[in-house]
Amino acid sequence: MKKLLAVALGMTVMATVVAGCGGGDKKDAKKDAKPAAQKFINIASGGTSGTYFPLGAAVADILNKNIAGANAANQSTGASVANVNLLKQGKVDIAFIQNDIAYYAANGTEMFKDKQVANLQGLATLYPETVQIVTLKKSGIKSVKDFKGKRIAVGAAGSGTEANARQIMAAYGIKYEDCKVQYLSFGEAAAALKDGNVDVGFVTAGWPTAAIQELSTQHEVALVPVEDAVADAMIKQYPFYTKVVVKAGTYKLPEDVKQVAVKCMLAVTDKMDEKTGYDVTKAIYSNLDRLKAAHKAAAVVSKPTAKDGMSIKLNAGAEKFLNEK
Repeated sequence: MKKLLAVALGMTVMATVVAGCGGGDKKDAKKDAKPAAQKFINIASGGTSGTYFPLGAAVADILNKNIAGANAANQSTGASVANVNLLKQGKVDIAFIQNDIAYYAANGTEMFKDKQVANLQGLATLYPETVQIVTLKKSGIKSVKDFKGKRIAVGAAGSGTEANARQIMAAYGIKYEDCKVQYLSFGEAAAALKDGNVDVGFVTAGWPTAAIQELSTQHEVALVPVEDAVADAMIKQYPFYTKVVVKAGTYKLPEDVKQVAVKCMLAVTDKMDEKTGYDVTKAIYSNLDRLKAAHKAAAVVSKPTAKDGMSIKLNAGAEKFLNEK
């Protein structure tokens, strides 16, 4: 009996020691585990009242929740042109820009003439920003060919919208000298149409655009179409354009209207390594519900269309993810 008690006692002591050793190993393992290194990711979006800003906030949230160590922050900026310059200066890591602006920057043309940003790269294109050619039905303008002698608001000087207006007009054989050109932002253009100070306004933005919606509550709005043949010729010359249809009912339009569009895209520079590019792109496209909840413009964002209208070289990591089935 005494021998049995001694054996039992010995086994209890041994079990306690083993358990104690095991617990110590777990504790040490936890102590030795290192947290993921912090990775600061600054995102340049746009004005707080625009589309880019809420989407930038959503991207920051997605990266913080899905990339180990990510510390992403969204900041309000002057949008596309300003964002390219922020990327160039190394002040941000990811930027929302229009794909035409990206093309100009990478190739040193238009507003980036003699200021080429050769190391610009893309992560993905997101959604179309339509070049809406707005007039009032009472103007009688039905084609870009009717612009001769008319007062045309072509966008702010040096803006992407102004380049869009010039390129579309040129595709129809219309030069600035043929018209009375005014350099107005889309908000100013809508106000000028409302007040009867211009005949046509170019507005590059996702539709429906609030300024045009407001205009349509007081006037019968019309969009001047860009026919397929002209759009095809433009796309051949400028690869960043795509075709889009503004649906009937938008701005109380009686029928669909064909327009051309550029695309909102996410851009980086070659400073973003392949792994980070892959992780960022994967995180975003694996959490599109969060992006779509941020703004209705993101409703059309999808992985299959993420390279449509890509106007610059893709980041190697982004390309790897987007090519995966």
